[in-house]
Amino acid sequence: MNDMVNRPLGQMPMTEFDCDCGHHHVFDVHDLIVGPGVLSKVVDVCQPFKEGVLEIVYDQNTYRVAGKEVVQYLKEAGFQYKELAFDSGDNILIPDESVVGRILEEQDKNISLMVAIGGGSINDSVKYVSSRTKVPYIIVGTTPSMDGYIADGAPLINNGKKFSYYADLPYAAICDTDIMKEAPMDLILAGFGDVVGKATAIPDWDLSVKMVDEYRCQSSVEVVRNAMNKCFESSHRLQHRDGQAIEDLIETLLMSGVAMAWVRLSRPASGAEHMLSHYWEMDYIARGLNPNHHGTQVGVATPVIAQFYEELEDLLPEGTKELCPSSQSIKTLLKNAGHPITPKEIGIDRDLFYRSLIEGYKVRPRYSILQFAKDKGKLEEVAQKITKEIYG
Repeated sequence: MNDMVNRPLGQMPMTEFDCDCGHHHVFDVHDLIVGPGVLSKVVDVCQPFKEGVLEIVYDQNTYRVAGKEVVQYLKEAGFQYKELAFDSGDNILIPDESVVGRILEEQDKNISLMVAIGGGSINDSVKYVSSRTKVPYIIVGTTPSMDGYIADGAPLINNGKKFSYYADLPYAAICDTDIMKEAPMDLILAGFGDVVGKATAIPDWDLSVKMVDEYRCQSSVEVVRNAMNKCFESSHRLQHRDGQAIEDLIETLLMSGVAMAWVRLSRPASGAEHMLSHYWEMDYIARGLNPNHHGTQVGVATPVIAQFYEELEDLLPEGTKELCPSSQSIKTLLKNAGHPITPKEIGIDRDLFYRSLIEGYKVRPRYSILQFAKDKGKLEEVAQKITKEIYG
């Protein structure tokens, strides 16, 4: 196994190596800065871009918790900048055509760097625009709610449907744990839900290798597994906003990004549990409703997918089932962290849940346990059983 697997997060930036998987992996993020009180490091990170104008993007919430300070730091350091603020009121900021289009429209020719301040919606929208305009960006994370800070995919809503567009990695990511541990608890737990989802993403990738001969990098699998297990050890302290537990969560989310960046795929961290989450989110948006947090949905979808592995155990290729934790052990992890356990708890109704099990494999062209169940003629049978167990 490559030595890179055991490197700490701080030693990952600007590295490249020949992997046992046969590929040459490059991780060209310049800085990953995580810890208490690191927000002021934004001045050092932005220094190479000082001759131009910075475009600082935030919403009403992220401005309050970090944006105001970032602007002050950059102002005092003599940077030129323009600010772009979004205000979604009481609603969730949806990263759709209107958000992406506004960021693009306001990007002047003299912009040298984009500074995204926020979580998933701001990050993904700025990331997408950066990749199309070739203006680099950094992300100042405000919540440990998802693993997309240093992923090269940008999940966006287009015409009511969710697509994951290819995008570029950030120049740097800054995650101040003093800020992140004060994030709303539902967002902290959403991040944990996203981590829990790796438990079924890993066997899904193995299943795809064995069924359709997909490429897999074992180094990226081990990086995610090691980080995930470290997070699980302290996850029972997340409800208490324990600083170390929050840092473990953030580092796991970022390490997942490293693994995805190595292979330029989300495979190490995303499987059928994400397909269910995307299905539910698109349904909510189509009905004009605020969707649940992405990670929260991933969390409650994970034991469902684990149960698919249990129900189909006798049909699975040798060794795949052993990679998937039991559905009960996943439920216990969620419960101990204070995370919801079933889709019913977060408002997913019976009809939507059942439809997602039957149609979720269509969300993206990726082989998973859902496709396997369909190919084996077992999808409806298993979907009916699980739906009845949860909803009665």
